[in-house]
Amino acid sequence: MDGNEKVARTVVGGVDTHKDLHVAAIVDEQDRVLGTQSFPATRQGYRQMLAWMRAAGDLLRVGVESTGSYGAGLLRYLQGAGVEVLEVTAPDRHDRRRRGKSDDLDAQSAAHAAFAGRRTVTPRRRDGMVEAPRGLRACRKTAVNGRKIALQMIQNTIVAAPDVLREHLCSMTRMQLIRTLAASRPDLTAYRDLEAAYRISLKSLARRYLELHDEIGELDLMIKTIVEELAPDLVKRNSIGHNGAAQLLLTAGDNPERLKSEASFAALCGVTPVPASSGKT
Repeated sequence: MDGNEKVARTVVGGVDTHKDLHVAAIVDEQDRVLGTQSFPATRQGYRQMLAWMRAAGDLLRVGVESTGSYGAGLLRYLQGAGVEVLEVTAPDRHDRRRRGKSDDLDAQSAAHAAFAGRRTVTPRRRDGMVEAPRGLRACRKTAVNGRKIALQMIQNTIVAAPDVLREHLCSMTRMQLIRTLAASRPDLTAYRDLEAAYRISLKSLARRYLELHDEIGELDLMIKTIVEELAPDLVKRNSIGHNGAAQLLLTAGDNPERLKSEASFAALCGVTPVPASSGKT
């Protein structure tokens, strides 16, 4: 080897993620901190961060905190650039007690963890079709909660309504009641009158219920289509509906090969059996 030829240094990165700003750190091949710097949580910021890390040496991998929330965009960018990414699952509590809490120290701790391969897991890929139901399911959940609240308010309002109105509505089935109230035509100018105010309120709540009911149906159809395209055999099993199947797919991610066994999947879901014993039991 030529005496003037420089041996390339290998480095490992670590990132403490936040909503608007990510803090990155680099350690060398002997786990010594080379530097810490902050970057905007934008695509331009991701590009600058990667260039900064690669300028320090041959980048082996990067440890990133919160890849499912604040670090999701950074994860997709780094994976798209061909960088190995490890998710740092938890802070080193002993190190935090000894050194204190700061973003720079957290970024350095993530880099140390990625270097040593401790407190890390292979993150889910978030750039494929499996990730599509996540937002749909979140919207569905809030819509279901909103529909439930609307129905409870309708029932509570009817209980306190004037007798003439209450007696007329109490004998109806749920959907008959909802559709009757939504199709009613109360006098909107008579809102000072007690009975008219109740009729206006019930119509508003019924229309809200129906709008959310239709929205849930549309979201269910989208989720069903995605699940049946990705895993048609999964929903054929007993007791697995389309929403449950969608959650299983999201948990496994676009790279299920990272789950080496049923035990690792159980650990990921937080349902690993915990041994318990006392004395001879």
